[in-house]
Amino acid sequence: MGTSARPAIRIFDTTLRDGEQAPGFSMSPADKVRLAGQLEKLGVDIIEAGFPIASAADFEGVAAVARAVRTPVIAALARAVPEDVTAAWDAVRQAARPRIHVFLATSDLHLSAKLRITREECIARSVAAVRQAVALCPDVEFSAEDATRSDLAFLCDVAAAVAEAGATTINLPDTVGYALPDDIRRMFSAVAARVGPGVTLSSHCHNDLGLAVANSLAAIEAGARQVECTMNGIGERAGNAALEEIVMAIDVRGDTLGCRTRIHTEELYPTSRALSAVVAVPVQPNKAIVGDNAFAHEAGIHQDGMVKNPLTYEIMRPESVGAPATKLVLGRHSGLRGLDARCRALGHRLRVEDLRRLYTKMLEITDYAKSVDDTELVGLIRDLDAPGLDTAFDAVGASVRDSHDETSTGHTRW
Repeated sequence: MGTSARPAIRIFDTTLRDGEQAPGFSMSPADKVRLAGQLEKLGVDIIEAGFPIASAADFEGVAAVARAVRTPVIAALARAVPEDVTAAWDAVRQAARPRIHVFLATSDLHLSAKLRITREECIARSVAAVRQAVALCPDVEFSAEDATRSDLAFLCDVAAAVAEAGATTINLPDTVGYALPDDIRRMFSAVAARVGPGVTLSSHCHNDLGLAVANSLAAIEAGARQVECTMNGIGERAGNAALEEIVMAIDVRGDTLGCRTRIHTEELYPTSRALSAVVAVPVQPNKAIVGDNAFAHEAGIHQDGMVKNPLTYEIMRPESVGAPATKLVLGRHSGLRGLDARCRALGHRLRVEDLRRLYTKMLEITDYAKSVDDTELVGLIRDLDAPGLDTAFDAVGASVRDSHDETSTGHTRW
């Protein structure tokens, strides 16, 4: 199946709503408009701009995004309460493509301990809210909060009822990050069989057990055609499924997953950094796809492979996600090939004997520093007596073996 023939998964970005709910991540209306513009450039299908009933600032943020951003669907969240639905509609009514997103918990734990209503009352409230929303807006989504801890038969009853009431999308959230991938597959398969093909099923996974992305992909395998996620995986507690990880998993492994997205992947890194600038929270260095170390290599064995063929240790290229070029980090685990590559990138082609002397000096520095940057490296090169112009790893290099290269027969550092 060609890429264009694969079904497209709708990317529902909730960075501006669920992501903003993380402590310390609040955004002003201007912040939301700025990020929404970048999300539009990224190519997301739906932007959930906020929870209008929560505050005057949240209402204005949603309304401002609805006015400013015209290509994606703009969604507003509402509890299954009449005033919430009205506020949500008032906030998004100026959007080119508005959506009202209604939610109500369906697990017995939430019904008894939090809402203190019966199952019958849950269905009645859900249906009433969806009908109210449908009367205002043709695009209505219903979320069954805590779906993964709900009785599956009852969850199917709720899904069938809201679908009949007019919900066009039904979201089955793993609200507390409790599920395993097999749980997700069972749940989506059961609900899909109950509601039929006329409704889009959506996943919304939290990361409490570190499984949000895996669970989102499991939902896709079971028939979900919308995935709710956030940039950098921000959100309540341990966060949400990371948009960039889901998108690139589909991009790299789309042949197996059998789907695609409409995301412009080269905008992933710029969008990640735009979010970090707004919320003043840096991305962890080892973050998949967008972290500073996502395309950095220090181990000599890896650097040796990268110099010969980048595919040896990179399953995607940094430019495919808009990230800076691959970095060969010079540290105590680096080898001669990595050092030679950095020297050449800086315009220095050293003789083998000079390169070995430079390598010794570099290791002396890494006894007390974690790495050697380009400025320090240039200084070390200048300290050499007379660095010549030779080709350390061209014809001569075929006979050079470094203890940190894959081809070594001696001690190696992985």
